[in-house]
Amino acid sequence: MPSDTPHNHPLQAVLFDMDGTLVDTEELWWQAVQEVASPITYQLTDADLPEVLGQAAQHTAAYLHRVTGGARPAGELRAALETCFAALVSAHVRPLPGALTLLDALADEGVPVGLVTASPRSVADLVLRTLDAGRFAVSVTADDTPRTKPAPDPYLTAARRLGAEPHACVAVEDTPTGVTSAEAAGCPVLAVPSAVPIPRARGRAVVSSLVEASPALLRALVEDREVRQRDAHA
Repeated sequence: MPSDTPHNHPLQAVLFDMDGTLVDTEELWWQAVQEVASPITYQLTDADLPEVLGQAAQHTAAYLHRVTGGARPAGELRAALETCFAALVSAHVRPLPGALTLLDALADEGVPVGLVTASPRSVADLVLRTLDAGRFAVSVTADDTPRTKPAPDPYLTAARRLGAEPHACVAVEDTPTGVTSAEAAGCPVLAVPSAVPIPRARGRAVVSSLVEASPALLRALVEDREVRQRDAHA
Protein backbone atom coordinates (compact mmCIF):
# COMPACT_ATOMS: atom_id res chain seq x y z
CA MET A 1 0.00 0.00 0.00
CA PRO A 2 1.35 3.49 -0.78
CA SER A 3 2.83 5.34 2.17
CA ASP A 4 1.07 8.61 1.39
CA THR A 5 -0.79 10.16 4.29
CA PRO A 6 -4.38 11.30 3.66
CA HIS A 7 -3.25 14.90 3.32
CA ASN A 8 -0.99 14.05 0.36
CA HIS A 9 -4.12 13.31 -1.64
CA PRO A 10 -6.69 15.84 -2.85
CA LEU A 11 -9.03 12.97 -1.96
CA GLN A 12 -8.29 12.43 1.74
CA ALA A 13 -10.89 9.72 2.39
CA VAL A 14 -14.06 8.11 1.09
CA LEU A 15 -16.97 7.68 3.50
CA PHE A 16 -19.47 5.03 2.48
CA ASP A 17 -23.04 4.69 3.60
CA MET A 18 -23.86 1.04 4.21
CA ASP A 19 -27.51 0.13 3.63
CA GLY A 20 -28.42 0.27 -0.05
CA THR A 21 -24.98 1.62 -0.99
CA LEU A 22 -22.45 -1.12 -0.24
CA VAL A 23 -24.88 -3.91 0.57
CA ASP A 24 -28.39 -4.72 -0.56
CA THR A 25 -30.18 -4.08 2.72
CA GLU A 26 -32.78 -1.44 1.83
CA GLU A 27 -35.18 -4.17 0.77
CA LEU A 28 -34.40 -6.08 3.98
CA TRP A 29 -35.09 -2.95 6.07
CA TRP A 30 -38.37 -2.41 4.22
CA GLN A 31 -39.25 -6.05 4.89
CA ALA A 32 -38.41 -5.65 8.59
CA VAL A 33 -40.63 -2.57 8.85
CA GLN A 34 -43.45 -4.43 7.08
CA GLU A 35 -43.15 -7.36 9.48
CA VAL A 36 -43.20 -5.09 12.53
CA ALA A 37 -46.08 -2.98 11.19
CA SER A 38 -48.24 -5.93 10.14
CA PRO A 39 -49.38 -7.00 13.64
CA ILE A 40 -50.56 -3.44 14.30
CA THR A 41 -52.53 -3.60 11.03
CA TYR A 42 -50.57 -0.90 9.24
CA GLN A 43 -49.85 -1.51 5.56
CA LEU A 44 -46.83 0.32 4.14
CA THR A 45 -47.12 2.14 0.80
CA ASP A 46 -44.74 4.22 -1.33
CA ALA A 47 -45.90 7.25 0.68
CA ASP A 48 -44.00 5.81 3.67
CA LEU A 49 -40.66 5.59 1.83
CA PRO A 50 -39.21 8.92 3.08
CA GLU A 51 -39.88 7.90 6.69
CA VAL A 52 -38.40 4.41 6.28
CA LEU A 53 -35.53 4.21 3.78
CA GLY A 54 -32.32 5.84 4.92
CA GLN A 55 -33.75 6.50 8.36
CA ALA A 56 -32.54 5.25 11.72
CA ALA A 57 -34.64 2.71 13.60
CA GLN A 58 -35.50 5.37 16.18
CA HIS A 59 -36.97 7.64 13.50
CA THR A 60 -38.99 4.89 11.81
CA ALA A 61 -40.24 3.57 15.15
CA ALA A 62 -41.45 7.04 16.12
CA TYR A 63 -43.13 7.35 12.73
CA LEU A 64 -44.94 4.00 13.09
CA HIS A 65 -45.98 4.95 16.62
CA ARG A 66 -47.46 8.19 15.28
CA VAL A 67 -49.29 6.83 12.22
CA THR A 68 -50.81 3.94 14.17
CA GLY A 69 -52.16 6.14 16.93
CA GLY A 70 -49.72 4.84 19.53
CA ALA A 71 -50.75 1.19 19.19
CA ARG A 72 -47.31 0.14 20.51
CA PRO A 73 -44.70 2.19 22.41
CA ALA A 74 -42.00 3.68 20.17
CA GLY A 75 -39.25 2.04 22.21
CA GLU A 76 -40.85 -1.37 21.77
CA LEU A 77 -41.20 -0.78 18.03
CA ARG A 78 -37.54 0.23 17.75
CA ALA A 79 -36.38 -2.93 19.52
CA ALA A 80 -38.58 -5.06 17.27
CA LEU A 81 -37.28 -3.34 14.13
CA GLU A 82 -33.64 -3.80 15.12
CA THR A 83 -34.13 -7.46 16.06
CA CYS A 84 -35.99 -8.29 12.85
CA PHE A 85 -33.54 -6.39 10.64
CA ALA A 86 -30.50 -8.00 12.25
CA ALA A 87 -31.94 -11.46 11.60
CA LEU A 88 -32.63 -10.64 7.95
CA VAL A 89 -29.17 -9.10 7.45
CA SER A 90 -27.44 -12.09 9.01
CA ALA A 91 -29.24 -14.45 6.63
CA HIS A 92 -29.38 -12.49 3.39
CA VAL A 93 -26.91 -9.59 3.14
CA ARG A 94 -24.80 -9.42 -0.05
CA PRO A 95 -22.42 -6.77 -1.45
CA LEU A 96 -23.90 -4.69 -4.26
CA PRO A 97 -22.34 -4.79 -7.76
CA GLY A 98 -19.10 -2.83 -7.91
CA ALA A 99 -18.80 -2.36 -4.14
CA LEU A 100 -15.85 -4.66 -3.46
CA THR A 101 -14.09 -3.62 -6.66
CA LEU A 102 -14.26 0.06 -5.66
CA LEU A 103 -13.12 -0.67 -2.10
CA ASP A 104 -10.15 -2.64 -3.46
CA ALA A 105 -9.25 0.13 -5.93
CA LEU A 106 -9.23 2.71 -3.13
CA ALA A 107 -7.05 0.44 -1.01
CA ASP A 108 -4.61 0.04 -3.90
CA GLU A 109 -4.29 3.84 -4.10
CA GLY A 110 -3.89 4.24 -0.34
CA VAL A 111 -7.12 6.18 0.15
CA PRO A 112 -8.60 5.61 3.63
CA VAL A 113 -12.18 4.38 3.76
CA GLY A 114 -14.83 4.83 6.44
CA LEU A 115 -18.28 3.37 6.99
CA VAL A 116 -21.00 5.83 8.02
CA THR A 117 -24.39 4.30 8.71
CA ALA A 118 -27.67 5.11 10.43
CA SER A 119 -27.96 1.44 11.42
CA PRO A 120 -27.06 0.37 14.97
CA ARG A 121 -23.65 -1.06 15.78
CA SER A 122 -25.06 -4.58 16.08
CA VAL A 123 -26.23 -4.54 12.45
CA ALA A 124 -23.14 -2.73 11.13
CA ASP A 125 -20.89 -5.39 12.66
CA LEU A 126 -22.87 -8.12 10.89
CA VAL A 127 -22.38 -6.35 7.56
CA LEU A 128 -18.70 -5.68 8.24
CA ARG A 129 -18.16 -9.44 8.51
CA THR A 130 -19.46 -9.77 4.96
CA LEU A 131 -17.43 -6.85 3.59
CA ASP A 132 -14.31 -7.57 5.72
CA ALA A 133 -13.97 -5.07 8.54
CA GLY A 134 -10.28 -4.65 7.72
CA ARG A 135 -11.23 -2.66 4.61
CA PHE A 136 -12.48 0.21 6.82
CA ALA A 137 -10.27 2.52 8.87
CA VAL A 138 -13.28 3.72 10.89
CA SER A 139 -16.96 2.94 11.23
CA VAL A 140 -19.60 5.29 12.63
CA THR A 141 -23.06 3.97 13.49
CA ALA A 142 -26.29 5.36 14.94
CA ASP A 143 -24.95 4.44 18.38
CA ASP A 144 -21.82 6.57 18.02
CA THR A 145 -23.17 10.13 17.71
CA PRO A 146 -25.84 12.13 19.57
CA ARG A 147 -27.66 12.71 16.26
CA THR A 148 -27.67 10.48 13.20
CA LYS A 149 -28.56 11.20 9.57
CA PRO A 150 -29.85 13.63 8.26
CA ALA A 151 -27.77 15.59 10.81
CA PRO A 152 -24.11 16.09 9.82
CA ASP A 153 -22.74 14.50 13.00
CA PRO A 154 -21.91 11.02 11.58
CA TYR A 155 -19.86 12.38 8.67
CA LEU A 156 -18.12 14.97 10.81
CA THR A 157 -17.23 12.25 13.32
CA ALA A 158 -15.84 9.93 10.64
CA ALA A 159 -13.71 12.68 9.09
CA ARG A 160 -12.39 13.72 12.50
CA ARG A 161 -11.44 10.13 13.39
CA LEU A 162 -9.55 9.86 10.10
CA GLY A 163 -7.78 13.17 10.65
CA ALA A 164 -9.26 14.43 7.38
CA GLU A 165 -11.12 17.55 6.30
CA PRO A 166 -14.80 16.93 5.42
CA HIS A 167 -14.51 18.93 2.20
CA ALA A 168 -11.80 16.48 1.04
CA CYS A 169 -13.84 13.39 1.93
CA VAL A 170 -16.31 12.11 -0.65
CA ALA A 171 -19.46 10.58 0.81
CA VAL A 172 -21.12 7.78 -1.15
CA GLU A 173 -24.86 7.67 -0.46
CA ASP A 174 -28.07 6.18 -1.84
CA THR A 175 -30.86 8.19 -0.16
CA PRO A 176 -31.81 11.87 0.14
CA THR A 177 -31.50 11.57 3.92
CA GLY A 178 -27.89 10.44 3.63
CA VAL A 179 -27.06 13.06 1.01
CA THR A 180 -28.46 15.76 3.31
CA SER A 181 -26.26 14.52 6.15
CA ALA A 182 -23.10 14.40 4.07
CA GLU A 183 -23.61 17.77 2.40
CA ALA A 184 -24.43 19.39 5.75
CA ALA A 185 -21.03 18.16 6.92
CA GLY A 186 -19.39 19.75 3.89
CA CYS A 187 -18.61 16.55 1.96
CA PRO A 188 -18.85 16.27 -1.81
CA VAL A 189 -21.25 13.43 -2.64
CA LEU A 190 -21.42 10.55 -5.06
CA ALA A 191 -25.07 9.48 -5.08
CA VAL A 192 -26.13 5.98 -6.12
CA PRO A 193 -29.93 6.24 -5.77
CA SER A 194 -31.81 3.15 -4.61
CA ALA A 195 -35.57 3.59 -4.19
CA VAL A 196 -35.81 7.39 -4.18
CA PRO A 197 -34.40 9.54 -7.03
CA ILE A 198 -31.55 11.95 -6.24
CA PRO A 199 -30.92 14.83 -8.67
CA ARG A 200 -27.52 16.07 -9.76
CA ALA A 201 -26.35 19.24 -8.05
CA ARG A 202 -23.22 21.31 -7.56
CA GLY A 203 -20.70 19.23 -5.65
CA ARG A 204 -22.70 16.06 -6.29
CA ALA A 205 -22.39 13.38 -8.96
CA VAL A 206 -25.02 10.70 -9.58
CA VAL A 207 -24.43 7.20 -10.98
CA SER A 208 -26.78 4.27 -11.34
CA SER A 209 -24.38 1.72 -9.83
CA LEU A 210 -21.01 1.53 -8.09
CA VAL A 211 -19.83 -0.30 -11.20
CA GLU A 212 -19.65 3.19 -12.75
CA ALA A 213 -17.57 4.61 -9.88
CA SER A 214 -13.78 4.81 -9.61
CA PRO A 215 -11.14 6.56 -7.50
CA ALA A 216 -10.67 8.98 -10.40
CA LEU A 217 -14.35 10.00 -10.29
CA LEU A 218 -14.22 10.48 -6.53
CA ARG A 219 -11.02 12.49 -6.77
CA ALA A 220 -12.57 14.69 -9.47
CA LEU A 221 -15.39 15.63 -7.09
CA VAL A 222 -12.87 16.96 -4.55
CA GLU A 223 -10.78 18.70 -7.20
CA ASP A 224 -13.88 20.36 -8.67
CA ARG A 225 -14.81 21.67 -5.23
CA GLU A 226 -11.31 23.08 -4.74
CA VAL A 227 -11.49 24.85 -8.13
CA ARG A 228 -14.86 26.39 -7.29
CA GLN A 229 -13.58 27.57 -3.91
CA ARG A 230 -10.51 29.19 -5.52
CA ASP A 231 -12.69 30.87 -8.14
CA ALA A 232 -15.03 32.18 -5.43
CA HIS A 233 -12.13 33.82 -3.60
CA ALA A 234 -10.37 35.13 -6.72
